Amino acid sequence: MIYNISANTKNITGRINLPASKSISNRALIIHALCYSPYPLHNLSDSDDTKVLQTALNSNSNKFDIGHAGTAMRFLTAFLAKIAGLWEITGSERMQQRPIGILVDALNKLGANIEYLENDNYPPLKILGSHLKGETIELDGSISSQYISALLLIAPTIENGLTLKLKGEITSRSYIELTLNLMTKFGVQYQWNENEINVPEQTYLPIDFTIEADWSGASYWYQILALVDAGDILLENLQLKSLQGDANIASWFEEFGVYSIQKSDGILISKRENIIPKKLNLDFIENPDIAQTMACLCVAKTIPFSFTGLKTLKIKETNRIAALQNELAKFGAELTEPKHGELAWDGTINFAQKEEIPTIKTYHDHRMALAFTPMALARINLQIENPMVITKSYPNFWKDLKKNGFVISEND
Repeated sequence: MIYNISANTKNITGRINLPASKSISNRALIIHALCYSPYPLHNLSDSDDTKVLQTALNSNSNKFDIGHAGTAMRFLTAFLAKIAGLWEITGSERMQQRPIGILVDALNKLGANIEYLENDNYPPLKILGSHLKGETIELDGSISSQYISALLLIAPTIENGLTLKLKGEITSRSYIELTLNLMTKFGVQYQWNENEINVPEQTYLPIDFTIEADWSGASYWYQILALVDAGDILLENLQLKSLQGDANIASWFEEFGVYSIQKSDGILISKRENIIPKKLNLDFIENPDIAQTMACLCVAKTIPFSFTGLKTLKIKETNRIAALQNELAKFGAELTEPKHGELAWDGTINFAQKEEIPTIKTYHDHRMALAFTPMALARINLQIENPMVITKSYPNFWKDLKKNGFVISEND
């Protein structure tokens, strides 16, 4: 399936019922299961990732296929490692190419019994649920924060708790903080001194809990407002004082004249004048999921950029560095990778390379569709391949766009 996308609107005014945070939902589901909570989780994300995890946790089966859901793979691996039983977990072809050896090694050191069913360091896995006993685990701080969060979520339930020593620079610290802050809401105490996190053995306390709206989903509406002349959009249930580190983007978009005001029912984002930075320099070490949004925005507005902190992008749903280079080249933008974890563009458009109607491959990556689509506001007709990949995190994205001036049709 291919969607044709166009948008000529110059002013947007409306309300958006954002999806609930997938990051919070998935962590809350694991905690909810660990404390056998009798309370419901309110406003759970309806994303594919959350549905997959919820289905697995409620299943009577001992075999799980989590498709493309990376968070579910990491969190379930740690969760099942301590649940009595023999389990198997697999995923899509891409998931079987995403390494998990660091997490498996750490869990096996704690007493887990996890084996690889095919290739070492990669899913699918066979897990014999075992009694885990805590010790000090050393991990490279630059690895995916999902490995660290997976271990932290089960840490209070491990005999003697768990101490993690993170070596070197910590990538996506905000996601680790999100995990720990959420754990505290369920009664867990911890200490984080420099690069050492200690979680004593203790008990999660069941609570009535509501998930807040998703800041990653909000980023596409900030991007949209940055691409039009003026407008006001109320992003319902979003909080400036958020558990999510991606809330930092509110200040980033002030460089584009987009300002945020907290209201009782969400955040009102407003634009009154066109402001364009001469060059955008951003460090994504805390917010890697926003990189595609900002790269697409800069190319659409012909703004040179230099991005750092992107070391984890190559092991996401796709290699996002290569994917951005491939697809933005269709707009005439030749992105370079000066060093590992960096991405840059000098603002030059290669008109010989530029396609009249770019057709964007999504690589089974929801954020490719979500980030590229707003570029239509730069008076660029484009096409999105496999458009329903957005259900991984934002199932109502296409409906929300149609309500706000985008013309979307299926290519026959």
